[in-house]
Amino acid sequence: MANALDKMKEFTVIVADTGDFHQLEKFKPQDSTTNPSLVLAAAGIEGYSALIDEAVKYAKEKGKDLDEQIEIATDKVFVNFGIEILKIVPGRVSTEIDARLSFDTEATFNKAKNIIKLYKENGVDKERVLIKIASTWEGIEAARQLEKEGIHCNLTLLFSLAQAAACAEAGVTLISPFAGRITDFYKQKEGVKGYDADKDPGVVSVKTIYNYYKQHGYKTVVMGASFRTKEQIIELAGCDYLTIAPNLLEELAKTPGDAVKRVLDAKNPAKTRDQKWTINRSDFEWAMCEDEMAHFKTAEGIRKFTQDLNKLRDILKKKIQA
Repeated sequence: MANALDKMKEFTVIVADTGDFHQLEKFKPQDSTTNPSLVLAAAGIEGYSALIDEAVKYAKEKGKDLDEQIEIATDKVFVNFGIEILKIVPGRVSTEIDARLSFDTEATFNKAKNIIKLYKENGVDKERVLIKIASTWEGIEAARQLEKEGIHCNLTLLFSLAQAAACAEAGVTLISPFAGRITDFYKQKEGVKGYDADKDPGVVSVKTIYNYYKQHGYKTVVMGASFRTKEQIIELAGCDYLTIAPNLLEELAKTPGDAVKRVLDAKNPAKTRDQKWTINRSDFEWAMCEDEMAHFKTAEGIRKFTQDLNKLRDILKKKIQA
């Protein structure tokens, strides 16, 4: 009998949420996603030091001073990991933009162009890369411009229908609604230990976004992310993509396949919002202000990614100075 992971793959494209190549080889996902936290963790694994050292060497050759060398090395580390990941997965890798640029459209656009340039220098076509950008208004506008140039984007740290609507209107390739972090917020706020999967606030949010997109014919791919339990994942069977951490991939692989039934269906979406939400900036900012969870979790995610990015930059700085 097929296990739950195999069964999920019948309905949904499975993506690995890791920077550890060994996990990719084990679970054979279609795509892979990375972020500063995952790359920082992977950088500490024995055997990956060559990717760090190569980035440092490259930065020393290209950078004029220490600050520029750290910036170059940081981008190169992410690209180095992405290149190795693409040797394993048949699809795409998502590479994160510096979270400190989340409120600067021009800087985000320029950073994305540089990431794509670094991939191209190593023979990787832009079609195999998703540029991962936080779902701020500025980030979404940068993605709009990048998509017009044929650079595909993954809008991350997404917690609300307002963010999803803005992304769809901007024509982005893919969004990553963060189910688990939504659940974390409401568990703490409501003082509960958990929810039945079909009533889980994070799961409900992803379902709402998925159905809204399918109801109104948007082409943007919905990739549920940031899961806490295998039950959350199973309840989203049928979602376009799901990006899953290795420990939960392992749990799914050990779960009988009959636990999985299709829940979401693009041909028969549940009705959500009757009209398309052609959201402008003031509507977007007000919706985020009104939504305590989305407002808090977006900002918290940006801060946490920045903290881990800074730790990685400290490692690179020491290596450059050594």
